Amino acid sequence: MPACKHLRMAHTMEPVAKKIFEGVLVVELLGIFGAYFLFYKMNTSQDFRQTMSKKFPFILEVYYKSIEQSGMYGVL
Repeated sequence: MPACKHLRMAHTMEPVAKKIFEGVLVVELLGIFGAYFLFYKMNTSQDFRQTMSKKFPFILEVYYKSIEQSGMYGVL
């Protein structure tokens, strides 16, 4: 009988695990799209880069390092 209880418990955990996986997947996708939007905005707007420089200088530093690593010189 304990084996049946274990199987029942595993079966009831499947929907919870699926919901956790879906939540993590949604958060990952939002992070990817957010990072792309931020990169695109900084890549196309000097005013936005200035704003980021004042408010979040560490993000601007990451942006410049990523440009340097990718070899996108002279695109700005």
